[in-house]
Amino acid sequence: MTAARLEAFSDGVIAIVITIMVLELQIPHEPSLDALRGLWPVFGTYVLSFVNLGIYWNNHHHLLRATERINGAVLWANLHLLFWLSLFPFVSGWMGENHFAQWTVVLYGVTLIMAGAAYYLLTLVLLAAHGTDSVLVQAIGAKFKERISLLIYAVAIGLTFVNPWIGVALYGLVAMVWLVPDRRIEQAIGR
Repeated sequence: MTAARLEAFSDGVIAIVITIMVLELQIPHEPSLDALRGLWPVFGTYVLSFVNLGIYWNNHHHLLRATERINGAVLWANLHLLFWLSLFPFVSGWMGENHFAQWTVVLYGVTLIMAGAAYYLLTLVLLAAHGTDSVLVQAIGAKFKERISLLIYAVAIGLTFVNPWIGVALYGLVAMVWLVPDRRIEQAIGR
């Protein structure tokens, strides 16, 4: 299998996940702004999840663009990532429908940390499939952003037991850190 084929498959799965999320948004039966006001928790979780899925899609694209070799371990690691991303519609909907209740925010965080760990594992498996002088190995580097994100997710899950809004704020902080595309791979490919 080529990296392009793996990327196309992953793009399709992520597109389906986003489609499922948007289909979960209920259309108000009243044509007033008051009708929309009651939907803000569901819409807020949709936006947060859409941004997170967009970040994964963008960085996954860059990661596979620098990939020269695909093996069975890469395929399974990629499926592992897609599994956790496929849970976003469920955890987003649950959190929004229940107005950011503590356990819903915890489960959302568990899904975020597991997706982050799965992405990190995918990078490790890809690095193992490439030689030490490959563009991918040079581009990935120390993986600081990945590690700090996992740490922030873990702290956010813990602090959600103090106040769920702290967890939500920290989940948003990680998304903001990753909103700027990962330039490491673009710069390495451009060399």
